[in-house]
Amino acid sequence: MTVDSPQPTVQRLLGQRLQGPVSSNQNLASPDGSSVPPAPRSGGAKVRILETATRLFYEEGIHGVGVDRLISEASVTKATFYKHYGSKDNLILAYVREQHTRVQAWMESVVADADTPESAVRAWVDALAADVNRSGFRGCAFLNAAAEYHDPRDPVREVVAMHRDWYTERLGDLLQAAGHPLAGDGADELMLARDGAMSGAYAGDAIAATAALTRVADRVLSA
Repeated sequence: MTVDSPQPTVQRLLGQRLQGPVSSNQNLASPDGSSVPPAPRSGGAKVRILETATRLFYEEGIHGVGVDRLISEASVTKATFYKHYGSKDNLILAYVREQHTRVQAWMESVVADADTPESAVRAWVDALAADVNRSGFRGCAFLNAAAEYHDPRDPVREVVAMHRDWYTERLGDLLQAAGHPLAGDGADELMLARDGAMSGAYAGDAIAATAALTRVADRVLSA
């Protein structure tokens, strides 16, 4: 896939002090921003197109939704669509980047509301458990996107990889602040457990999946 827009950069957070909430105007309908699409926001055609894509890409898959469908449901003209995004490929990248921004904003709000790094990790687990039990849950938007793009060099996969690097490092930052002796290893375990919980909850038993995530978090935090 060819796109004209520049690739996003990752803010390296490992080892930094816990941060307050990120300023954001995003309307977070999902606890971690990576599963259930947000409710539509007021705004112009560009926002409306992106919100329509967010809903349809998550519910039906990226490849399963064509440009004509996006144009129709966003109530815009074809000229307006191409004026703002140029191609479906560019819109797809805008979608995954927007999801990354929402996860960042949500994660920092969890940290800001927690009294300690340990309680922030536990609050993160609780929020994920609520997310996978939410009506309309269809798994992780990033894992879903990765499943549709097999080439790791594809720009979509590069955004997914960037997001996962950031996410793992943010968990490592919390564990390091909590005094974990191997914060990087612990973060890898939490991220893997998170992936399993989101996939397992969608494909099978949400209660069992989130219970397993909680057990992993308890073990990591007790190290």
